[in-house]
Amino acid sequence: MKVKKYRAATMPEAMKLVRSELGHEAIILNSKVIQTRGFFGLFKKRSIEVIAALDDKMKDPIKPVIKEKQKSVETEGPSKNSQILKSVDNNHVLISKDLQNELTELKALLKNVKMESSEGIPLPTPIQDLKNRLTNQGIDQELMNSLLKAAIEEWYSNGGKMTGAEVLKWAKTYLINQISHLSFGDISFKKKFILVVGPTGVGKTTTLAKIAANCILKYKKKVAFITTDTYRIAAIDQLKTYANILNAPIEVCYNLDDFQKATQAFTNYDLVFIDTAGRNFRNRKYVEDLNHIIDFQKDIETFLVLSLTSKQMDMEEIYQQFSLISIDKMIFSKADETSTFGSLYNMIYKKQKAAAYITNGQNVPDDFIAATPENVVSRIIGVD
Repeated sequence: MKVKKYRAATMPEAMKLVRSELGHEAIILNSKVIQTRGFFGLFKKRSIEVIAALDDKMKDPIKPVIKEKQKSVETEGPSKNSQILKSVDNNHVLISKDLQNELTELKALLKNVKMESSEGIPLPTPIQDLKNRLTNQGIDQELMNSLLKAAIEEWYSNGGKMTGAEVLKWAKTYLINQISHLSFGDISFKKKFILVVGPTGVGKTTTLAKIAANCILKYKKKVAFITTDTYRIAAIDQLKTYANILNAPIEVCYNLDDFQKATQAFTNYDLVFIDTAGRNFRNRKYVEDLNHIIDFQKDIETFLVLSLTSKQMDMEEIYQQFSLISIDKMIFSKADETSTFGSLYNMIYKKQKAAAYITNGQNVPDDFIAATPENVVSRIIGVD
């Protein structure tokens, strides 16, 4: 049996070294993470050490013995035939027993391993299941590759003994750590004006009413409304209905002068919520028009509303168009209308912009929650 030790920066790189030298019949006997010390014990480097083996006898371990004993039969004569043949049988049994033991050990090592035919890299079944889940959820490919690479290293560093539940728990922690440095959750209460923008049909007006109601009921704030959505009478009426229910004043603004007057009228209010028109996000002019109605020199906190039923590509284009104005956080609506949440995580991770809320229905003030890294990732991984 040929046994050799390999060391590489990652498990996939180590496996390539094994396969290039020992071939695809090689067996992984052991693997572990190695920390290499640098100067004076500092600047440690992390690598993977793999011990692999190739047993040439595995191809046909019986024939050499039988061939040797057959020669003995020819030279020794008939008198020793039975003794020699018995020896051959005994050796056959012993070798078969050794082979069976090696096969049993090999099966134990490979019990949870599949082959990824596209890359030729062993992928443990729990990690393959994780990959399938992430793919079905629509997680960004580059992010998924990084996660799977880390997952494989974690798997082998734990001796290949992680269960499916343990892999999912590890993946949840990994994904949370990637976005936990961002500021999630409620409005900051550091700025007086709360602006909600986004394309048509994402539920901006209803979302605005939910946040306002939450501020009144939970935080005891005195709130008022401004709407610049003068393109749809129904939208004005909808916000007026919510304002009446919440016993909050509302002003309709058609231009920047109207906006200035409204802000002066609401000097004594804690928070002023500003609704905007939903227009075709592909037309950059509609975003630019906001500067002719809203004074962005004011103390404004801006939220971009995105629908989780939208395509990832559309979300990114919407974000790009609205980046003309400063976006503080994102709000994701219509969580009740989809079962895939990869785009929710992708947008947060790729844009490095936290989510404030996730909405899941039309009821005001209910059907929305403050977003956290944990409840974002739980929608993808599905474990507590």
